[in-house]
Amino acid sequence: MEQINHQIQRLNVTVANGCHVDASITHSPRKPKTRTAYEVVSDREERDDETDAQTSMRVIAVTQPGVDIEARWVSIRGQSVFCYKQHTLVDHNGLVMAVETTAANCHDSKLLLTLLDKAEIVPGTRVHADKAYCSQKHREALKSRGIKNGIQDKALKNKPLTARQIQRNRLITQARYVVERTFGSQTRWFGSKILRYYGRAKAHAWHILQAMAYNLKRLPRLYVERLLPRQPQASCVF
Repeated sequence: MEQINHQIQRLNVTVANGCHVDASITHSPRKPKTRTAYEVVSDREERDDETDAQTSMRVIAVTQPGVDIEARWVSIRGQSVFCYKQHTLVDHNGLVMAVETTAANCHDSKLLLTLLDKAEIVPGTRVHADKAYCSQKHREALKSRGIKNGIQDKALKNKPLTARQIQRNRLITQARYVVERTFGSQTRWFGSKILRYYGRAKAHAWHILQAMAYNLKRLPRLYVERLLPRQPQASCVF
């Protein structure tokens, strides 16, 4: 993907003045059918009454056949889903610049700085993300890197959002639709919501292949649009 993106950048198609971060889920059909079973293992069964023998005992989960042991459950709108998470950073055109894959129980915000480093986002770039990424740690990290903060504000206990923050959140929502479009297009074109493989490594390879195919499919139109005269557009500062 790095080689493909490098060639795309040579065509001046990527837009480097803004990027967008979000996460999407990939369902794993190989979910456990029943609750996890456990068994006690001991290598000193004949002396299980002794303290050192009891210490040697351990409880382990019994792996069910056909189950993806690296996927995890997550609750989405009140429904439990067995899946992985695809953490993605796109440019202002929606082209994928960096991808990371984790189990579903990993919070979206944990991969923000990793994606910025992987995509080599330069100072002066504005990064847009929803309120799940809002934290003091990220505000300080973006400031130290010279990256502009386009993360939506989140209301705190006994501290609701001001009218200005609500308006700012709306503007950011309008700007970051491109990452939602990327996820939606991958689903329509490649059936990306259902994983066909076992394990996080293969899930990540699948996400990378999707990103490469998506960028290549979008490239011809973006290249032609770059050659055409551009109409002036209004810009907003968040």
